Amino acid sequence: MEEYYQLQQNLLLTTLAFTGVIFFSVWLAYSLPIALNYLIGACGGVVYLRMLAKSVANIGRGSSRLGSGRLALVVGLVLVATEWQQLHVIPVFLGFLTYKGALIAYTLWTAVLPKSPSGSSQASG
Repeated sequence: MEEYYQLQQNLLLTTLAFTGVIFFSVWLAYSLPIALNYLIGACGGVVYLRMLAKSVANIGRGSSRLGSGRLALVVGLVLVATEWQQLHVIPVFLGFLTYKGALIAYTLWTAVLPKSPSGSSQASG
């Protein structure tokens, strides 16, 4: 379980790092309101990732609850973005998807880099 909590923390930190870099890039390339729209979606994505992690942790404990809360979060975020005049749907939705990009990047990062040996001794000769 300790390994899972470490993975969960690494994914969250990777998502937050992606969010920060993309937020400032969007701010520089477009404008602050568009960047804030992106940030709202990214915050929703982080909440979604946390909810997903909690439901994965509960799988072994016999909880058979479905992910309706996570689905409601996505639907609610998109509905608010479409109804509120100051929000734009595309930056909010792309911000929400930031966690998926972070998952892919983290997976590729761990697959490409070899794990460091924890206690290997080198023979001299």
